[in-house]
Amino acid sequence: MTAHMSLEFLLPFALALLATGAIAGTLAGVLGVGGGIVIVPVLYLLFPLLGIAPEVRMHLAVGTSLATIIPTSIMSARTHNKKGGLDWDLLKSLAPGIVIGVIAGSVFGGRARGSTLTLIFAVIALLVATHMAFKREGWTLRDALPAGPRFRVPLGCFIGGFSVMMGIGGGTLSVPILSSFAVPIRRAVGTASAIGLIIGLPGTVGYIVSGLGDPHLPPFSLGYANLLGFALIVPTTMLTAPIGARIAHAIDPVLLRKAFAFFLFVTSCRMFWGVFGH
Repeated sequence: MTAHMSLEFLLPFALALLATGAIAGTLAGVLGVGGGIVIVPVLYLLFPLLGIAPEVRMHLAVGTSLATIIPTSIMSARTHNKKGGLDWDLLKSLAPGIVIGVIAGSVFGGRARGSTLTLIFAVIALLVATHMAFKREGWTLRDALPAGPRFRVPLGCFIGGFSVMMGIGGGTLSVPILSSFAVPIRRAVGTASAIGLIIGLPGTVGYIVSGLGDPHLPPFSLGYANLLGFALIVPTTMLTAPIGARIAHAIDPVLLRKAFAFFLFVTSCRMFWGVFGH
């Protein structure tokens, strides 16, 4: 048995993954955000404490997060579709660009240095935090989302490419973008749930292939996707999301949004420090 396979490593590792799933599920339920925007920074902060090599920390956080998005987005998309919140025409118009973006982002992300992925997450997280903290209710950029592939394919590329490099399902980017073009919030959230599957499935495959044979990976890793992480985070997330949803009805949503924006801001600063502070 290697040092990494010892009980002294596996027990804290498993407990950390369970805690990640619980935090992600609760916040996803409270705020209506995808779990990836929580899973990646939590894993990024926990991995150094577990002694996981810096060369693979961000890749492993992103790849594992993408794997967890697959089952959760399937369940979420089915629920939204039953309630009529999934706009299939909108999804079909964005899907080609999303797929192109995911493929390009997976290739780049798998080959990029961990510090590059960390910097990308930090920048986007800071933008999202700013948007959540200062967003004015009812504000829109235009009265409708421009039609046609000349706009929607590049938009899909942006959402797919940056989401797969960040390990998020697309809702974090697509919901505020679609809302800013006057897409009703229920349609935006419902369609984003299906976008998560388009991002998660090929994105996970890309990170698995890119990480095969990396000597720095911890136990139970298939490329840059950790199977133990997948097995522990997914059920914990699903169990705690309803708890978060109940909390959301008891607390001022504006206060919650600003609290999460603060969490993202602090996480972003911590990541910037990890890249430039040494």
